[in-house]
Amino acid sequence: MATQTRLRKHYDENVRKKLAEKFGYQNPMAIPKLTKIVINMGVGEASQDKKKIEGALENLTAIAGQKPNITKSRKAIANFKLRENQMVGCSVTLRKSRMYEFLDRLVNVALPRVRDFRGLNAKSFDGAGNYNMGLKEQIVFPEIDYDKIDKVRGMNITICTTAKTDEEALALLEGFEMPFQK
Repeated sequence: MATQTRLRKHYDENVRKKLAEKFGYQNPMAIPKLTKIVINMGVGEASQDKKKIEGALENLTAIAGQKPNITKSRKAIANFKLRENQMVGCSVTLRKSRMYEFLDRLVNVALPRVRDFRGLNAKSFDGAGNYNMGLKEQIVFPEIDYDKIDKVRGMNITICTTAKTDEEALALLEGFEMPFQK
């Protein structure tokens, strides 16, 4: 068996018990858990210059520890000078141990490095137990060398859970010590 990450061990030993007590789950399989984390980085200027996406791919690979997929436009939009099937960004889906390692780095390393950070918005749930957040710059991750980046880019991070309601998902993410606003 593969070694468990620190956060997965914390989930198994502490978070599951607290969630079962709080929401009164009888079946251990009904307790909410993380399923995946999707990191998306939009690179609008890649539609004019294909070299622009290489920097974003490099940065996202360093952050996620996994090769990202290039996302392409589905339809043409003349106002944005965008044709169908042009590169517009990159995304990566993390599961299992890589997901827990990324969440650990996000909560304990990256978020404390964000300038003027006052906590995450607790209203950014989608109604089905998934959480969305945005970062304005990729340089908050220690894997990114500030001198080697071509441009400061933002990213969207989606945390998908098996929770049925936003309240359950909030309790799950608070169990992972995510810094929500009070």
